[in-house]
Amino acid sequence: MSEMLLTAYNGAILGPIAKFLGWIMNGMYILMEKIGISNVGLSIILFTIVIYMLMFPLTYKQQKFSKLSQKMNPELQAVQKKYKDKKDPTSMQNMQTETQMIYEKYGVSPAGSCGQMLIQFPLLLALYRVFMNVPAYISSVKQVYMGLVDNIMATSGYQDTMTQLVTDLNLRTVAVDFTATDTTTLQNYIVDVLYKMNSSGWDALKSAFPGLTDSISSTYGVVSHVNQFLTLNISDTPLEIIKSGFANHSYLIAVLALLIPVISYLTQVLSIKLMPTASGSDNDQMAQQMKMMNRTMPLFSLVMCFTVPVGLGIYWIASAVVRSIQQFVLNKHFDKIDLDDIIAKNQEKAKKRREKMGISENQITNAARMNTRQVSAPSPKSSVKTTAEKELEAEKAAAKKANARPDSMAAKANLVRDFNERNNKKNEK
Repeated sequence: MSEMLLTAYNGAILGPIAKFLGWIMNGMYILMEKIGISNVGLSIILFTIVIYMLMFPLTYKQQKFSKLSQKMNPELQAVQKKYKDKKDPTSMQNMQTETQMIYEKYGVSPAGSCGQMLIQFPLLLALYRVFMNVPAYISSVKQVYMGLVDNIMATSGYQDTMTQLVTDLNLRTVAVDFTATDTTTLQNYIVDVLYKMNSSGWDALKSAFPGLTDSISSTYGVVSHVNQFLTLNISDTPLEIIKSGFANHSYLIAVLALLIPVISYLTQVLSIKLMPTASGSDNDQMAQQMKMMNRTMPLFSLVMCFTVPVGLGIYWIASAVVRSIQQFVLNKHFDKIDLDDIIAKNQEKAKKRREKMGISENQITNAARMNTRQVSAPSPKSSVKTTAEKELEAEKAAAKKANARPDSMAAKANLVRDFNERNNKKNEK
């Protein structure tokens, strides 16, 4: 396994995720090999189904949050309307408190819908690394190239020939150094180059190593079967395939490559249309942001699919189809259940959490009443003096007493006040 991962992506964050996903994909590929199917594209589809099955509990939680959002959104809008023109710190704090109380009422978290997105984003980036270098993660795919690799390394001057080949083919995504002395490292570098080559690249390889024509042809035949999906090389981008197709008059290949981003766009639109959306007014900022995101995400998928490997496009299509099926089933499920029961259960869970934290229901109620009084108070002034105000008045009186002349009326008044205060203290005792 350590040898297989030498050319894998080794980033501090995405590297371990890519290796884990690669481990799962390797298992999917081995499983399919046992039933007589050796194809990376089909392995990606099976891999996608497994990943979304593992993520289904999180998906269910997100959908439940969306359904509850539809029900509580009118209350949230009422709070926003209440504090619309109030920008003072007290009103802003009270708005946050009342909003939080609504979330507490329905037993959900304001970040309830973010979990899946936070998980999917690094998964997508890590999958990009896996699909860009499949042999580094799927041992059986790497083994396809090893016979040819040994023959290339047995050829005199192969390092210079391979270096020139990388330059001629403009393989910018390949980080190789054929001046290395370690045999295993050199083997992995050659595999990286071979994996990135399209059909014209394999023709160039035959020209560079004329003595290995038979070995190159037989290896390419196996690679075409393993690494191609609907005649498309999964490591190539649709844009590269389209350009090459038109240049070689292979218009069918170009059309098939074009279908990858188009189908990705259509499946993303279908997935979004099936998702529940919170009911809000046209003036609601959050609702507008969600509408904008729903419009831009499919377009983003359409544009990006032209410039990422076909394998990643297959994953996007497969994931959108799986999400659509899941969403259809969940919509049917939530249509049959009573949301009030879910709300009651969530409230009970929230109550238990508060009890563990030592927060009583009376504290929450009193906090709400205090916030209401603060908002409804017409003026910050109050007839009841605070401790700070009393201390300030005492300091002023002391200063006035100290500055009074011995023979003045103020001095005599101070003597009378002191006498009365001493008598009052005696009476209290």
